[in-house]
Amino acid sequence: MAACDSCANYGYDEEEEYYYCGVDLDQDDMYKFLTGSDFACPFYKNGDEYAVVRHQM
Repeated sequence: MAACDSCANYGYDEEEEYYYCGVDLDQDDMYKFLTGSDFACPFYKNGDEYAVVRHQM
């Protein structure tokens, strides 16, 4: 689940004080995500907005 930390879809709800995934996963994907069994998220987007700039340097 470390990949979630750098995902653009991974957000923080300040009111409820918890992290959440902004993508609606289907039941099978949610089960794999919650159990940690070899989950490769098809909706992962790198949230590092400086990655392109570092690549160009």
